[in-house]
Amino acid sequence: MKSSQDTVGKAITLIVFFFVVLFAYTKLAGPIPFYINSVNTTKTDLFSVEGTGTATAVPDSGVVNFGVTQTATTVALAQSKTNEIANKLIADIKNLGIAEKDIKTTNYSVNPNYGSNPRPLAPNEPQTMMYPVPPTGSEQQIIGYTVTQNLEIDVKQMDKINKVVDTVTGDGANLVNQVSFSFSDEMKAKLENKARADAIKEAKQKAQNLANLSGIRLGRLVNVVESNQVRPWPMPMMQAGKATADQSAPPTNITPGESTVSITVTLSYETF
Repeated sequence: MKSSQDTVGKAITLIVFFFVVLFAYTKLAGPIPFYINSVNTTKTDLFSVEGTGTATAVPDSGVVNFGVTQTATTVALAQSKTNEIANKLIADIKNLGIAEKDIKTTNYSVNPNYGSNPRPLAPNEPQTMMYPVPPTGSEQQIIGYTVTQNLEIDVKQMDKINKVVDTVTGDGANLVNQVSFSFSDEMKAKLENKARADAIKEAKQKAQNLANLSGIRLGRLVNVVESNQVRPWPMPMMQAGKATADQSAPPTNITPGESTVSITVTLSYETF
């Protein structure tokens, strides 16, 4: 009995001694540091849906691409012929009310033209008919030069597109590459806003319908991605020669039709 009491007494003494030492240590050295490993978990699975909205309107501006190309025996003469025509048509385009800042040269090139110079006939060599290809011994030489100037006209008033085409061809432009139509910045922004609103509305409805059918509960909308596309179709044109003075020829009639702005949005939701 006495042995059991001694054992209990020693245990109590040890416990009291431990707490006394611990109390003294914290008073002298500060609190005992404790280290805890923290693990954060982030849910990365997102529920994403797409929606597309469109807006259609008649383009309110256009671009005419055309050029002048002339050939002569010398560079100076080819340049003179090209510059004369280009300067006249630029002046006439300005007379239509097109601002100088909307007339841009996109290319000015000078290229040599090569031809064959047959070798002299040897003594007693018979004269032959024309060769379908340069005869053996012929030499390629520069026989002239071609100068080409290409211009781009930004037409802000759609009713002047046809007048611009008739004017440049009448002045001697012999390259009309294409006419394309577009929206002004103001109209484009207006159409994009409408298409964007429709796209977001469609995506939200789709997300809710899919969630209801699949039993998913939608959380916060955490991300939005947008892509857009404008589809004003260019009208390619054949190479045109210089217009004649025949006033009975019908005027050019190029119509823009309608163009569409399309925006697709992707909405990403958290789920729980």
